[in-house]
This record gives sequence, C-alpha cells and structure tokens, in this order.
Amino acid sequence: MSLILFWRSLGFFLSGGSYKQAPAWFQELPSHAKAHLYSLSLIFEIWGQPHYRNGTFQEDMIKNLRNVAIPRTGIPLSYFCYCKLTTMAFVLVAYPIVALIAALHVVHVAKNEKSFEEAVACGVEAFKEQLLTPRDWFSLWRLNCRLASYHSGKTGAGGYRMEDKWTFLVEAEKARVPISPCMKVGEIVVKDRNEEGGMGIHFFKNACRGGGDWIIQEKLDNNDFVASMLPPDAPLSTFRVITASRGGGLEHNSENMVTALSCVFRAGRAGAKTDHSSIIFDVDTNTGVIGKGTTNSHWYQLGLKGLSTAWTSAKTITHHPDCDAKVTGRHVPIETMKHLCVEAHRVLLPDVPMAGWDVALTNKGVLLLETNLSCNFFRGTFDEDMYFNMLHEYFCMLDGDGDHAKTLQQQMAASQKVMESSGAYFRECEATEVDSSATPTPPDSDSDWSPQKQGDQEQHSNLIQRRS
Repeated sequence: MSLILFWRSLGFFLSGGSYKQAPAWFQELPSHAKAHLYSLSLIFEIWGQPHYRNGTFQEDMIKNLRNVAIPRTGIPLSYFCYCKLTTMAFVLVAYPIVALIAALHVVHVAKNEKSFEEAVACGVEAFKEQLLTPRDWFSLWRLNCRLASYHSGKTGAGGYRMEDKWTFLVEAEKARVPISPCMKVGEIVVKDRNEEGGMGIHFFKNACRGGGDWIIQEKLDNNDFVASMLPPDAPLSTFRVITASRGGGLEHNSENMVTALSCVFRAGRAGAKTDHSSIIFDVDTNTGVIGKGTTNSHWYQLGLKGLSTAWTSAKTITHHPDCDAKVTGRHVPIETMKHLCVEAHRVLLPDVPMAGWDVALTNKGVLLLETNLSCNFFRGTFDEDMYFNMLHEYFCMLDGDGDHAKTLQQQMAASQKVMESSGAYFRECEATEVDSSATPTPPDSDSDWSPQKQGDQEQHSNLIQRRS
C-alpha cells in the first residue's frame, strides 16, 4: 500500500499535477509525507533551471553528491545524476529497493528481541517511514536543497547571494554582524622555508581585491570551554544552528518571522583540518545541554571500503573518542547562539526559508563563519510539526498561479522592510561595547550548574534578545 501511494503521488506530479489542487487522498497525508513526495517530483521540474550556487540544479546535485554513497554500496550518488532518465529510475525503482533493504535490516535486528510477527511489523513500519516520511539526515538535507532551489528559482530572492562566502562576509560586516575577520591585503605569498629555485612559492589573490578567489583570514582557535572537550590537535569546532524564516513569501509578523530550529556541536577529530571530520552531538535548543553524539561518516565511504561500512549509527557517544573528554551533559550558551543566528537571518536574508549557521566560540569571541542555504540538520532534533508544516505552506505558495505573484511580491517586500529596520540591532550591540572576554564560559559539568549560574551565563544573551 505504501509503495502504491508512493508511485501514485509521484505519477500525479510528474504528469503535471498541482500541489495545491492535489486529490483528497494526497491532501489527507501528513505534511511531512506531502512535502517529501512533492519535492521528489521537483527534481525533474527544476532539473535544468538556473541554480543560485552551481549553474543548474543538476550540476549542483552532481557536485554535492560526488562524495556521498548509500551505506554498503560505495557508489557515489552523483553517478545517477548525469542523466534525467537514470535519476528517474533511481527515484522510482532504486529508492523503494533501498527502503526495502533498510526494512529487512530492521527485521533482522528486531528478531533477536521480539517475536517474528513483531519484527515483521517493525520492518513494515520502517519501509513505510523511509518511503513516505524519512527522517534520516540525508533525506532531510536533500529536502532542504530542493526547497531552496525551487524557492530561489520562483522568487529570485536576493538573500541567496549569501551562499557565496565572500558576499556573506561583506554584507555581514556592513550590518555589524560578528563574523570571522578577514585580512584586507591585496595578495599574499607563502613560501616553504627550505625549497629553492622558485619552488615552494604560492601566491593567493585576496577576494577583497578585484577578481581575487581567496578569502584570507587568520586561523581562529577554540575558546577554553570548547577546547576542554577536544583533543589538543582538534580543528576549530563549530555549532551548526538551523533557522527558519517565513519571510520568503509566507504570512508573518516581526515576532514570528525567524525561528531557531536545531543545534548540534561538531566536535572535531584529532589531527583533522576542519570539523567536517567530527563527532556530532545534539544540543537541546531550550536548555543548552549537549546530548549524546553520533557520526554520519558511513555515508561518505566510497569504493571498496564502502562495502564493509556500517548500515547505521546510533546516538550513543558521551565522550570524545580521541581524548575521552566528557561532552554529553555540558552546557553551552544556547541563547547567545540562537539569537545571534535569528537576528543574522532577519538582517541578511529574511527572504530565504532555511539557513544553517556555523557558529564558533573562539579566542576572539562568538563569531559566525558562514551560512549554508541548502542546509543540513546533521541529525539534530527539531520541532518536526513546525518544520514540515512550514514546508507545506511554502510549496502551496510556490505552486501559485500568475495572480499569486503580486501577493508574493508584497510578502517579500515586507520581509525587506523588516531587514532594513533590523539593521540597527547589531549596531546597538556594538555600541554597548561588551568585551568578548566577558562572554560567559559554560560550566564544566552538570554538578556545578545552577539556575543562578545559568542566569549569569545569559546576561550577555540579553543584548541579542533586544530588538531595535
């Protein structure tokens, strides 16, 4: 029944069906299923359309899936994106087969603890979920990518310019958003101390000067709190905060336009250059308590080594595996990070539905490194009802006819007004002249945390909570 519903839904949209005018059997599905199924059909609608980041949507898929493989296959998913027919075969045939294999794996695991009938029931439910309402990080990431691509193409929202790292830094600096600082020199030369004969010399032209491709920045270090959870040679380890905005064409007011959805801590591994190699710890967005960690590295195993990788990974890690430092249970300044990201979204790109912010607690204060608009939850928990209902609203709005364009433009103009009026927020914080050294250091463990200390910790956050 689930498979028939899957094919029936995709068949309806691929043959030209409208999302807003879909038949009753589809409208009765939960928002999660409707958004997921419709977005799969959008792959073929926006296939050759201009993309805000990489030429066309197809080119963006090829580029971003070249190092991702379904666990135990070792085959880069980009291989299936060079031809629309191959991609369609993957979505309509290979994807249900993958869902079936995942369900059989669930049955295999469950039969050790449950009766055969109960194990089969678990497998059936797993198949249904993977096919209609998947919650794995990859499916949610690709759903966000399809929303961003479709929305940017339909609306031409200016906020998508912020995907370019240099544009983001320039606009954030204008708005006084605290970002990782850049060097203003026109060009730098880097020499090997022992090479001779003109070898070992490299030149980098700064992006701040005409035509430069390189963003030249000082290397930042983790602050003492973050460093206490990492091995000595770990990279700068960031928090990924996801925010959602209704300013891309949905009804909203100044209070409910942008919301923080999730937060994870990416604890970098020993010897890694960046925190892309990390243990991912979920962070409670209400309390700031770090939960248990996991990885998604089994999705990045290509070739023969991918054949022996794990199927899944669970959230079971409590200590950093490279130094045995306790991570789970520690408290982070969540209000500071949330409000920083919410306000940055309001000021810089209110017309973009979703943004993923890389927040760093550094030796120079709390800074934003960049924003990602085809964003990834990295297995963080979030309010699913709020998120999927918002996606449903966006797909209804974007499916509008020509008469709807005027309303859409009015909504986007309202978002722009909010952005302009919010610009004073960061200037106010800057004028307050709070020393970055005053940024609170979260307690080392639950044992020395108290409501009073939490109140002290959030004094700095009050600056961010104020509206201009």
